[in-house]
Amino acid sequence: MAAKLIFVTGNPMKLEEVRYILREAGIEIDSKDLDIPELQGTTEEIALEKCRRAADLLGRPCITEDTALCFEALNGLPGPYIKHFLKELGLDGLNTLLTGFQTKAAYALCTFAYSAGPGTEPLLFVGRTDGHIVPPRGAGTFGWNPVFEVEGTGKTFAEMTDAEKNSISHRYRALEKLKVHLQTLA
Repeated sequence: MAAKLIFVTGNPMKLEEVRYILREAGIEIDSKDLDIPELQGTTEEIALEKCRRAADLLGRPCITEDTALCFEALNGLPGPYIKHFLKELGLDGLNTLLTGFQTKAAYALCTFAYSAGPGTEPLLFVGRTDGHIVPPRGAGTFGWNPVFEVEGTGKTFAEMTDAEKNSISHRYRALEKLKVHLQTLA
C-alpha cells in the first residue's frame, strides 16, 4: 500500500471525518477532487463505477465513497440520491416526504470502494446506522445530519460531538472494515 492513500472527494467535511477515523491506524489520507459523473443505479453500482473511473484517472490506488439516506416507508428512497433531494427540498422537505406514513424509520448507508489501481476490480466496504427522520435539530452544517436521529441515542448526528458521531456513524462502520483490509496490505 502507498504511504498515502488518495480519497476522491470534494467535500472537506467528509475528508476531515475520514482522516479522523483512519488516523489512529496510521493510514494517511490525501484527497483529490475529480469530476466523475455518477452512474444512476444502486449504491453498490455507483460506488464501483466511481472507484473504477477514479483509479483510471489517478493511475494509482484510491478510495471513493457514496452515502445514502434510506427511508423505510419509501422502500429505500431517496437512497444514493439524497444529495439531490436535500438540495431541492431542504431539511424540512425531507420530513414532508414522510407525511402520512406511520414509520419514520431510516438508515444511513455508507459505501467505500477501494481500488488497488487501474484495471483492478474495486472492493466494497459498507457501513449502516439505523435511526429515524425527525424535525431538524442541532447545527445544520453537514448535509442531512440534523434530521437523522440515531437509534438508541436520542440525538441527531448534528447534535453529537465529532467523537460521538465518528464512533457510531455509517461512515465509521464502513471505514473500520476498510481499515482492516488496508492493514492486511501493509
